Amino acid sequence: MSEPAFRRHFHAITTLSPLQFQKQLRLIEARRLMRAESTKIAQAAQIVGYASVAQFTREYGRLILAPPGKNIRDANVAA
Repeated sequence: MSEPAFRRHFHAITTLSPLQFQKQLRLIEARRLMRAESTKIAQAAQIVGYASVAQFTREYGRLILAPPGKNIRDANVAA
């Protein structure tokens, strides 16, 4: 299968590009690390492959709709 054909099929199934899908998986894993294992923000960003904590925080906020620190504090209060 050609790369363009793969991208079309992937997008038809997931409504995301492969890169967007991978980014979501990385951010969801970082959230799990921070919530379940009390991993610090910078360490979670590094574990899931971000070189820049600022970029990680920006993308996390776009997906989760809250900065990582606030999201984790809110989750701890609710628990």
